[in-house]
Amino acid sequence: MNVIQKLSAVEQMKIASDGLRGRLADELAEGGIQVSEEAYNLLKFHGSYEQFDRDTATHRKQHGMEKEYQFMLRVRMPGGRLTAAQYLGLDRLADDRANHTIRITTRQGIQFHGILKGDLKPAIAAVNHTLLTTMSACGDVVRNIMASPTPVRDAKHARIEADARMLSEHLKPKSRAYYQIFLDEAPNPEVDEEETLYGATYLPRKFKIGLTSEDDNTIDVLTNDLGIVAHFDDQVLRGYTVAVGGGLGMTHNKPRTYPRLATPIAFVQPDELVRMVEAVIMLQRDHGDRGDRRRARLKYVVDDRGLPWVSETLAKYFGAALVEPPALNLRVPDLLGWHQQGDGKWWLGVPVAAGRIADFPDGAELRTALRTIAQCSAPGFVMTPQQDVLLTDIAPADRAKIEGVLRRHKVTLAEDLSPMAQYALSCPALPTCGLALTEAERMHAEMVGGFDALLAKHGLADRRISVRITGCPNGCARTYAGDIGIVGRMPGFYALFVGGDFEGTRLNFKLLEKVPHEAVISSFDPLFAAWAKDGFKGEGFGDFCHRVGPEALLALKAAVDTAA
Repeated sequence: MNVIQKLSAVEQMKIASDGLRGRLADELAEGGIQVSEEAYNLLKFHGSYEQFDRDTATHRKQHGMEKEYQFMLRVRMPGGRLTAAQYLGLDRLADDRANHTIRITTRQGIQFHGILKGDLKPAIAAVNHTLLTTMSACGDVVRNIMASPTPVRDAKHARIEADARMLSEHLKPKSRAYYQIFLDEAPNPEVDEEETLYGATYLPRKFKIGLTSEDDNTIDVLTNDLGIVAHFDDQVLRGYTVAVGGGLGMTHNKPRTYPRLATPIAFVQPDELVRMVEAVIMLQRDHGDRGDRRRARLKYVVDDRGLPWVSETLAKYFGAALVEPPALNLRVPDLLGWHQQGDGKWWLGVPVAAGRIADFPDGAELRTALRTIAQCSAPGFVMTPQQDVLLTDIAPADRAKIEGVLRRHKVTLAEDLSPMAQYALSCPALPTCGLALTEAERMHAEMVGGFDALLAKHGLADRRISVRITGCPNGCARTYAGDIGIVGRMPGFYALFVGGDFEGTRLNFKLLEKVPHEAVISSFDPLFAAWAKDGFKGEGFGDFCHRVGPEALLALKAAVDTAA
């Protein structure tokens, strides 16, 4: 293993935590509204982050009051799959313990916000009562495994879903801390808790895995630490391309941190998948930076050591020479609206703006509508990487009834949205996320409306384009892998990125810094005008920007600014 002269504070905490226990049980029983720094870091492994309401923090501080501490709780659900009964259980939890909303994450999970400290343990127990878990939804372990959400009923999609579930179960920590702290399991000295894969200090940083096929890159597979692309001959699995070193987190003004797409490095046979996944995890476990958490992801190991070293070292962990992978041809399907599943039933893709399932003040009762459908028709639920929900296994006779429920509750459906609006993503940002520098979710509607108007102005309203908005540079809405990335820079200001591609195979580049939020949309006016005039037939906006280059794009904007 690497010799680190000084471990980070989090690494030292993990060493002393007694298998992720620490004093968590005692602290949760002691009352109060917040936890210690040690407990804050340990809670991540169990699926929760301590947060506080940033809208009220300044006022309360000025009046000598404590912040309004609360907790975010994240559900681990590989591939985003839920039964109707599980969805209803989570819906009840939103009222019983959280802030009456459900949020779909860009990693196909579900988050709850606004949970008070005294409600955290019963909230986690409620999740487990649905046969789901929050264990390892956060922390320095393998997080929720993403997988193709496409609910076509054939052997190919069934295999991908089964692989995601198998890997999710196989890669959970062996520690029983979660069960003992939150589910009151009695300690059993005969149970082996040795972390043979993770080791006593787990991984240097969070580790993300995505699994899909070439015809469904809705998960942006190359943004993961480990991206797995399954190859099929018709419906027969031929093997998997394995790509390593993806990750989008970075820090403004810290050039040693940056987004990176995973590099395809090997092709493995179906019976070799688990061994290769373990080999990649062990490589990161033993060689990731445990002194600087900003550079602790696998992508930095890949770049610092170089691909030849990574290939050679990975082959040793794998136990065989690596086989060169085939070229990838990744595509993004349209999942919203009505689609046939292939078994005589249908699925309906319901758009969820910024992933927030709620009953909104404008009268759109999305949460009530989904609850009603779950109770009456019991469809399957699939949360997508685009923060939408797919209602699956719908009998043809139920189509009109289900759509009627949605319409009666004023839910916006896919045909009511532009292609751009269908693919826009936002992270939660303020007021809950402690890392947010400015708004994202609460700016979503304004920015989507602005882009819609601008695209229509230039005759581009029918174009498919990916716009992604985050309140900080950590990339939770995959801002660096789409056509347009809008990244929080400071309160009220954003950095603008362009030049990625819709298919998720190329990173975008920074075009402008510190753009005030009211100027974000107008900054794209000359770029969209040029795309409409000079873009090739079928050329996406990101492809156009990549071809033209940053200097020419800046010149276009400068010419307009000068004329104004």
